Amino acid sequence: MPGRDDKPRVDAYETAIALLARREHSQRELGAKLKRKGFSSAETLDALRRLGERRHQDDERFAATLIRHRASQGYGPLRLRLELKGHGLPEARIRALLDDADIDWNVLAAGQLRRRFGAAAAPDAAERARRAQFLLRRGFAAATVRQVTHADVDDADTDA
Repeated sequence: MPGRDDKPRVDAYETAIALLARREHSQRELGAKLKRKGFSSAETLDALRRLGERRHQDDERFAATLIRHRASQGYGPLRLRLELKGHGLPEARIRALLDDADIDWNVLAAGQLRRRFGAAAAPDAAERARRAQFLLRRGFAAATVRQVTHADVDDADTDA
């Protein structure tokens, strides 16, 4: 009876293709997954290079997909910026991608407030502050939060 070791070994490129078939991955994320699966640094780098040349893996496409998905979940631009930085994208490119996303952050924030708190206005300053903190935690800028909640929000609250 053949043992488990008799299976042909799948290479890093094939493994990465299988991962990308499920969803987009950043280059950094894909490299980390390949290393966790036991592929050497040389194999991983070669696979990532080949994937990039064939445009199977593209950080721009990954970022655009992530922005659309997270925005549809109600997250703001500051949260998205941090997440994309964690994936190794440069700050200038992140700013450009967020600008190109054509998302009205004020409308998105107002929608999140309605979804979470209903259509009724906040009865007092404490409730406005509570709603403002909710939006800040979701990654919306202080200016957006002020406009949508009419609460006094310090710009320092949004530094992440």
